[in-house]
Amino acid sequence: MLNNYQRSADKLAAHLRTAGIQDEAVLQSIAEIPRHVFVDDILKHKSYENTALPIGQGQTISQPYIVAKMTEVLKQLGVTGNVLEVGTGSGYQTAVLAKLFDNVFSIERIKSLQWQAKRRLHQLDLYNVSMKHGDGWQGWQSKAPFDGIIVTAAASVVPEALLGQLADGGAMVIPLGVEEQILTLFINHQGKITQQALAPVRFVPLVAGPIT
Repeated sequence: MLNNYQRSADKLAAHLRTAGIQDEAVLQSIAEIPRHVFVDDILKHKSYENTALPIGQGQTISQPYIVAKMTEVLKQLGVTGNVLEVGTGSGYQTAVLAKLFDNVFSIERIKSLQWQAKRRLHQLDLYNVSMKHGDGWQGWQSKAPFDGIIVTAAASVVPEALLGQLADGGAMVIPLGVEEQILTLFINHQGKITQQALAPVRFVPLVAGPIT
């Protein structure tokens, strides 16, 4: 079965390459991370489809293409060091980031999801991840500044606290909007923030405040 999963992961990476993902390190990370570990047993047969899947608590594991695209944006900008992820969720995006960046700091507002994600990451021997149960809107000030920030839920407005935690030259990739959402890139140039629309997307909303 493991070989079947590996073949499926390799096929997924190949599919993402044809869909436009160009960074070989990102594709290798997708091929190496066993996505079936991050979904419920009843959905394991869909693990390597290029689609979002429910993980409970009204949350989803993101479409692999979007995971790869958001990661690739940071890689292409030269980000290598400390990355903040807002919205740990299943931990799948976290695992992909952990393969590619020096240190990953991940915030999750739902305690049960955070603990499940932590268990999965340890199962995969990924130990360069620090986790926090908290409010993603506020970021993680004590660990800032960050070279990159990835937000895995859609914000109705730009979270100013997150922009304030970008290092000089740092970049944030975030879905913005309510009914219509746009994946948006922000870059900090010596305190001046530039903004670029990347693509239409569909994410669950970024909700304020942690819950147990």
